Amino acid sequence: MIGGGWNEDRLGTGTDPVVESRIVGLAAALILFFVLLLLRLFYLQIVEGADLLDRSMRNSIRTERVEASRGEIVDREGRILATTRPAFQVAIVHSELVDADRTYETLGFLLDRNPRELRERVGDPTGRDRFRPIVIASDLDRVQLAGVEAHRHALPGVVIESRPRRLYLAGDHAAHLLGSIGQIRAHQLADFREEGYRPRDIVGQSGLELGFESHLRGRSGGRNRIVDVAGREVEVLDEVEAVPGGRVVLSLDLDIQQVAVDAFRSVAAAGEARAGAVVVLDPRNGDVLAMISEPAYEPNLFADGMQPQAWNALREDPGRPLQNRAIAGRYAPGSTFKSVLAAAALESDGFDPDDDVYCPGYFRLGTHVYHCWNRQGHGAVGLVEALLRSCDVYFYRLGLELGIDRISGFARQLGLGHRTGVALAGENAGLVPDREWKRRERQEDWQKGETVLASIGQGFNLATPVQLAVAYAALANGGQRVVPRLVERLETWDGEVVRRVPSKTEGRAPLETRNSEVLTDALVQAVQGRGGTGSRAQVPGVVVAGKTGTTQVVSLGALECIPASEIPLRLRDHALFAAFAPADAPEIVVVVVVEHGSSGGKTAAPIARSILERYFEKKGDRGAAPRSTRSEEGSHAEN
Repeated sequence: MIGGGWNEDRLGTGTDPVVESRIVGLAAALILFFVLLLLRLFYLQIVEGADLLDRSMRNSIRTERVEASRGEIVDREGRILATTRPAFQVAIVHSELVDADRTYETLGFLLDRNPRELRERVGDPTGRDRFRPIVIASDLDRVQLAGVEAHRHALPGVVIESRPRRLYLAGDHAAHLLGSIGQIRAHQLADFREEGYRPRDIVGQSGLELGFESHLRGRSGGRNRIVDVAGREVEVLDEVEAVPGGRVVLSLDLDIQQVAVDAFRSVAAAGEARAGAVVVLDPRNGDVLAMISEPAYEPNLFADGMQPQAWNALREDPGRPLQNRAIAGRYAPGSTFKSVLAAAALESDGFDPDDDVYCPGYFRLGTHVYHCWNRQGHGAVGLVEALLRSCDVYFYRLGLELGIDRISGFARQLGLGHRTGVALAGENAGLVPDREWKRRERQEDWQKGETVLASIGQGFNLATPVQLAVAYAALANGGQRVVPRLVERLETWDGEVVRRVPSKTEGRAPLETRNSEVLTDALVQAVQGRGGTGSRAQVPGVVVAGKTGTTQVVSLGALECIPASEIPLRLRDHALFAAFAPADAPEIVVVVVVEHGSSGGKTAAPIARSILERYFEKKGDRGAAPRSTRSEEGSHAEN
C-alpha cells in the first residue's frame, strides 16, 4: 500500500526535518544567550567593575539623630557650674552585623571590656530597634577611639558617634543643688513621649537638672548619611541642626558655695563629723547664695550612665550621700528655736523682756525634773541674758506661759512646719506639733511636759535647714516670709532672656519693729556679748546676730557615765547655728547643721564665720563696728 510504505520510509530514514530545524534553532539561541551573558559579565566585571563597586559602596542611607547640647547652668556672676563637652561612643546597628561573634570579640579587646557584657547590652533587638544604634561604650579615650576607628572597615555594624556629655565643673561642691541626669525611665517616657522623648534619652533625674528639664534639654536635629559597607560616612544628604538647650542663671554665688563646702569639711573633719547641711539666703529677696549637703557625691559619675556597682555603693552608703539634707533632712531645731519663742513672747500682751526668771540649773514640773544645759544654773536672767547664755530654764517657763498652740502658730507664720517652695523636688515639710496634731496622729492629749521640751526645740519639733533659714530671714527682715529663690532667669543658649524669675513672699509674721529690734539686740549679744554661746561666729567689723543650738540624739541620762571624748560619734549631739548680718540691715542669713557635731558653738558657728567673712570680703564692706568686744576664748558657754 502506497500510504503504508511511505510511513515506513519516513521512520526508517530519521528525524523529521521540521523538528530538526527547530532543535538547531533552539540550540543556536541558547548558545547566543550564553555568549551575550558572558559578554555582559565581562563588561560588568572588567570594563565597569571599579565604577560599579564604588556605586555599590554608596547605596546605604542611614538616618541619625543629632542630640542637642544640654544647656549651661551658671552662677549669678556667669561662672559655669554645668555644661557639655563632646564625647565619642561606640554603638552597634544590629541589622548590619555580619559576624557577631568576631565583632564582639574584637570590640572587647579594643575597649578592654568583656565581650559577653557587650553582647548582653545589645541583646536581640526587634522591630525598628534592629536598625538603631545601641550604645555599648561611651566617652572613649584617645587610644580606644583610635583602635576602633582603625578596625571599622572589618567591623560592619559598628558605629562611632559624637554626642554631648554633661560636665559638672564644680564637681561635688554643688551636687545636690544641680542634681543629676540619667537615662529616661519608663514612667518619664510615658509622661513625656509627646514632647519628643525616646527610649534611652538622657534627662534630668534630680535637682535643677530635673526641675528645669524642659528648658535645659534643647531640640534634637538629624541627618541622612550615605555610608559604605563598613559604616563609614561617604556623603551627608541632608541635615537639620540641633538647637542647644537654654541657660539657667542661678542666684547662687560660687565663691560662697565653695567656702561653705570647704569650711564644713574642714571643721567637721576635725571633730570626725561628716554629715550635715548649710543654707545661705538673702533675707531681702530670698535669693539662695549657697546650699550644700554633706556628704556629697560626684555628679559626673551620672553623666555617662553609672555602673550598677557604683550605684549600689551610693545607695547603700550609711552616710546617705544621695539625700539632700538641706531640704529633706529633718532635725530638732534645738536652741535655735528659742529665737522663735522669744519673738512669739514679744508679740504677746503683758510680756516684759526685762522680767527676770531665776535659773537654779533645773526646772521641776510635777514629779519630773528638767535640767538646764548648765547644771550650775544661770541665776536671774531676762530675755536678752537668756538668749545670750541659752538658758533652758527661762524658756521652759516662757513656753508654759505661752502654751503650745500659740508657739506652734507663730512658728508656722515664720515658715516652720511646711515646705518653703524652693524649686527642688523632695523637700520635706518638717513638723511643728500642737494639740490637734497629737490627737490626730497619736490619739492622745497634749501634756505640759511636751510643751517644756518644745520650748527649747526638742520633743516632736523637726525642721529642715532651709526652713530654719526662711524663719531666720523673717526674724531678720521684720517678719516677711520669703520663698527661697534658686534661679534668677532663664536664657537661650546665646544669652537672650526668656523669663525672669521674680522674688516671692508667702505671708508675714506679726513682728512689730520695736519687738524686732529687741530680739535682734538679744541675738547680737548671743554672738558679740561676753559669754555669748555664738562668739566663734564673730567677724571683725561686722555685727552678727545669731543663735547656737545643740540637739540630743539620745537622752542625757544614757551618756552621763561616759566621758565626752569617748562618746561614739553616732550618739553625739547635733550642732546647729543660725545667724544674720549686718544686724542693723540684714543682707545674709546663714544656717549650719552638723550631724553629731557635739556643740553648735564649737562646731557650727565657725563654719558660719568663714561664710560671713567671705561674703563681706567680696563686698569690700565690713559694716559697723561690733557692739561689744569679743569674749575671751573659752569663756563662753557652749550650746
